[in-house]
Amino acid sequence: MKQIDFYFDFVSPFAYLAFDTLPQALLGCSYQVRYRPILFAGLLKTYGQKGPAEIEPKRIWTYRHVAWLARQLGVPFQMPTQHPFNPLGLLRLALAVSDGEDPNRHVCETIFRQAWSSGQDASAPEFTQQLATVLGASPDLSSEQVKLRLRQNTEEAIARGVFGVPTMVVDEQIFWGLDALPMLKAYLDGEPDLSAHAAAAGRVLPYGV
Repeated sequence: MKQIDFYFDFVSPFAYLAFDTLPQALLGCSYQVRYRPILFAGLLKTYGQKGPAEIEPKRIWTYRHVAWLARQLGVPFQMPTQHPFNPLGLLRLALAVSDGEDPNRHVCETIFRQAWSSGQDASAPEFTQQLATVLGASPDLSSEQVKLRLRQNTEEAIARGVFGVPTMVVDEQIFWGLDALPMLKAYLDGEPDLSAHAAAAGRVLPYGV
């Protein structure tokens, strides 16, 4: 059985779609998943990049694209009242209700689904409190343990070469994005072109410019 580390931030609609469709996409494969909340903004800062929503034409395209993808995939979807929203409360909630450990699928699904199908303000404190009530918890979101775990998750992801969300890592092989799910399934099915040796071949290419 393979272990998949699923790195995500609730701020990403693509992470939501990948999370929701992961079980169907990997049907028939033998695997287990560790859900790893990270701060997408930390990746952007590390690599000196802007987020998709910070580039206005890309922002418009992204919202059109994810709405269309959600309809195609049959995933409940409604944009929150503002985006990008500050995801810190939701990320800390996922860890806090899990006693600082990896949140289970139920916790992640509850938060993702409410953030991306309720049409509410996902960064509002009352929204986070509402989710805590649904999850049957009264967590301390200001806990230093929770803050440290989120920071450690993000640093771990960067150390492993994660540069965006969602990213699935298995056998130290990176599969980035919703559209990488078929490739991930092929890897789990043993497709030889996706072996570690084949994946390493691109690393030896020189820069052309």
